[in-house]
Amino acid sequence: MKKKVMVGMSGGIDSSVTAYMLQKDGYEIEGVYLKLHNRNDGYHEKNLEHIEDITKFLNIKYHILDLSDKFTREIYDYFVESYLEGTTPNPCVKCNKQIKFGSMLKFAQDKGCDFLATGHYAKSDGTFVYEADDKSKDQSYFLSQVDKKAIAFMKFPLSTYKKEDILKFAKDLDNVFEKITQKNESQEICFVETVYTDVIKKHANIDMPGDVLDEKGNIVGEHKGYMHYTIGKRRGFTVKGAQHPHFVKELNPKTNTIVVGKKEVLEVNEVIANGLNMFIDDKTFTANVKLRYRSNANPCEVKIENNKAYIKLKEPAFGVASGQLAVFYDNEKVLGSAWIESTK
Repeated sequence: MKKKVMVGMSGGIDSSVTAYMLQKDGYEIEGVYLKLHNRNDGYHEKNLEHIEDITKFLNIKYHILDLSDKFTREIYDYFVESYLEGTTPNPCVKCNKQIKFGSMLKFAQDKGCDFLATGHYAKSDGTFVYEADDKSKDQSYFLSQVDKKAIAFMKFPLSTYKKEDILKFAKDLDNVFEKITQKNESQEICFVETVYTDVIKKHANIDMPGDVLDEKGNIVGEHKGYMHYTIGKRRGFTVKGAQHPHFVKELNPKTNTIVVGKKEVLEVNEVIANGLNMFIDDKTFTANVKLRYRSNANPCEVKIENNKAYIKLKEPAFGVASGQLAVFYDNEKVLGSAWIESTK
């Protein structure tokens, strides 16, 4: 009997090719489209038009799973509240854990599927998640918080391909696929169309000028509202008489102040992280850690105690923000992750 795979379909080329590849590999395929936004601007209709074309070409059925209320409550609201609190959120990590490999996986299992496949650029062997071959598209960082039990059900057919290979393959395949290659690439955060401040403006007055402080608490300039800044940012505020670039070191929502300093004040040698999600049982280990998505992996020693990770970096890191994710790697293998709480 054929194994049955549910494919998360967005209407984009990656998930469309994913469905095609799995069908060619002999799997029974069904698709599912996640409705995550209560938008009335034609967004869903356009995506579903592409999905209709692909599913007709493949002769498979698809479902629409409306998770918009859950998404708003658990992802969108978390995103907004994080900025109000002066931390830097990572909604894609939360979405993968709670929505895609949480609710969508349960939906697939309830429909009798053996696996859930997506167009993520990552690898899985059923026990661990690994980096994809295309490092410029690798999404293993964003999958590091998924439930360990979910990994056994995850399939990533694009794991060994480069994006340009997928686009060329699709254009050569059929006009149905070629049409989708002309669709704009999805934004990194699906509900942020331009900049994150446009989202926050809908919920709070972010344009509240305040004081810029140095490390000693002296007022040295002015900023346009603390929610405009993230740790490490170096523009958009004034520092009187500055002869060197200054970077944001700290945000203080209660006083609407930001603390800035020269690059060296951003140096971090130790990180404490909570909300552990580990794929190994070791309580002490060495690893490489990524402290934000586009950062280089940094060698470190990790000690897990009282459900927190105490991370000692072998080389200093800069611009590390609370609310972001520390992801532990052994070469390409993801060992687990935790949310950054504080640094020193």
